[in-house]
Amino acid sequence: MMLPVLGEVKGNETEAAVTAPLSALDELWFQVSGTVCNLRCTHCFISCSPENHSFWFMEREQVRDALEASVPIGVKEYYFTGGEPFMNREIEGILEDALQYGPTTVLTNATIMPERRAHRLAKLRDASRHSLELRVSLDGITREMNDAIRGEGAFDRCMAGVETLVAQDFLPIITCMRSWPEEETDRMLAGFRKLLLSVGYDRPRLKILPPLLIGEEAKRTRGYADTERITHEMLEGYDLDQLLCSRARLVTADGIYACPILLGVPSARMAGSLHEAVRAPAPLTHSACFTCYMSGAICSNMPAGGGEGH
Repeated sequence: MMLPVLGEVKGNETEAAVTAPLSALDELWFQVSGTVCNLRCTHCFISCSPENHSFWFMEREQVRDALEASVPIGVKEYYFTGGEPFMNREIEGILEDALQYGPTTVLTNATIMPERRAHRLAKLRDASRHSLELRVSLDGITREMNDAIRGEGAFDRCMAGVETLVAQDFLPIITCMRSWPEEETDRMLAGFRKLLLSVGYDRPRLKILPPLLIGEEAKRTRGYADTERITHEMLEGYDLDQLLCSRARLVTADGIYACPILLGVPSARMAGSLHEAVRAPAPLTHSACFTCYMSGAICSNMPAGGGEGH
């Protein structure tokens, strides 16, 4: 295991800079729609909305340049997130490009998924030797539960989107933030399976995420306590490969960040280019890192709770 790096501070003093060295760049993430989203979710950790233009859309050429740069570095798979990726008018072309390089995943709320788009995605999938995955965000097993977080009408539009994707032989990974007591998780998983069966999805893949207590979620519930931070001692004997930032980076229209959760955090901006970004370890000093430490692999497709349901 690689130990945390010691960093220089003022004068001749040093302190334990809690960091995660990049062991290998296996996953490359793209903030393809920046912080622009068609929804205003009350749990969004980067406060995406139609009005949030803090980070703007990535252009297809920008993404293509990063894809090309990723090849000699050894990237194995690609993720596209936002905001809502399908608000980017170039997204289908971007995915077509990505599928030439490796397995590709899109994180979406599926509320803008007409049949023509799902059909086009199926054609891209079928034409590629690599897989195309859809991660669909749904935050409740009822209209009332989901829309309390995602906004009025989001549940019906999302379920219609899931049904459309299933009709095109996709097996979307249904992703939900746990907003209920942990002991209720088994009951909720059963509820999700029943709900998804109602739209013809009889082999549902479910992923339950812990809440990230930043952004809108900090307003909805609470922020992190001062004690909820990773320390040097906590990393002794800990497998850093459980942390996304030890094997991934996030590409944005404004440089490279350590991970999707820390978008916009100054200390998490690694460099202006992918080549430069692979040299530096990722900081683990933000409170949100504590959730990753406790739960592990919360951003990757699996695991982090749920698993596949049949």
